[in-house]
Amino acid sequence: MNAVTEQVIMSEADPVTGYHAFTLGSFHFRRDEYFAHISWTTRDGRPLSHSMDVGAFLKALMRDVAWGFFYGGVNFDEVIGTVNHYNSVDLHAGAFNATLKEAGVDLLENFPTDQIRVTFEHMLDDWTNEGFDPFAAPQETGNPYGRKNGHNRPAITRARELATRCVGLKGDLPLRSDERGAPINRAFADVPQDEPELHPEPGFEDEVHAFNLFAFLSRSQVTWNPSFTSVVKHSYMCPTTEEHMLPILHSNDRVEWFFQMSDEIHWDCADKSTGKPLARVIMKAGDMAAMPAYCRHQGFSPKRSMLLVWENGSPKLVYEIQNGDAPEVPVSF
Repeated sequence: MNAVTEQVIMSEADPVTGYHAFTLGSFHFRRDEYFAHISWTTRDGRPLSHSMDVGAFLKALMRDVAWGFFYGGVNFDEVIGTVNHYNSVDLHAGAFNATLKEAGVDLLENFPTDQIRVTFEHMLDDWTNEGFDPFAAPQETGNPYGRKNGHNRPAITRARELATRCVGLKGDLPLRSDERGAPINRAFADVPQDEPELHPEPGFEDEVHAFNLFAFLSRSQVTWNPSFTSVVKHSYMCPTTEEHMLPILHSNDRVEWFFQMSDEIHWDCADKSTGKPLARVIMKAGDMAAMPAYCRHQGFSPKRSMLLVWENGSPKLVYEIQNGDAPEVPVSF
């Protein structure tokens, strides 16, 4: 057991439900058959607690772990969440909720990234039962409720498939992901699977390539999980498939661009510091929008859809915005 793992503070399994409880700093996490309960002591010494549907909590926890705490804030709901500082992570309760903050009952604590990551990984493993996949759409997964029943480690430890050149090029990932056990998703049965026709000059057959991104995405097994398809310096193109609702409220620390490639998504946007509503954006196929660095957003996709997310992944950008050297908005008129 390494030093980081030894920092995980967990109780004995509950004799009735079978789940462990976890402590991280001043925060205490426990689950029962239906809910996740988070408790803490307020700044003036009072005990306070917050409860979430355990399925919603696990879906948010899954993405926080898988994304490495992502860019900026991952809010599990209007009360609980994390903020990534890239070598440490804030865990907070009510710190970005205007009502709780004004009442003085909020709490924010900072942890080394490895410490909070390994605690969240243990919690996710212990609280996810056999058959429940927190990365899948509601129609594609089992039940998160009830007493402890096995585990689903294959689902919660999925590894990214990494291409070194371009998907489908000789020596790289197979173009057809059914060769890797990924059939066409039920919602994308009508997506054409034909590939672009290429005519490279002789000698360049292994250098010139293209593939059908829609066909590739039609085989996605997960939802609301951006995956890189191109990386040019700090320019990241991240397509993803979306169904039902984004399990988190994402607080930006940089401008984030969206291109709706199919169907539609409805976005609720709010001020990231207070939660005050700012806008409702309905994006249909062909639409583009940008989320400024001062907002949080949550998406709702009535039908499984395809979304392309563009990120400026520069590690300096968040600090340039904080110092006023880069803008919070995509364009000024």
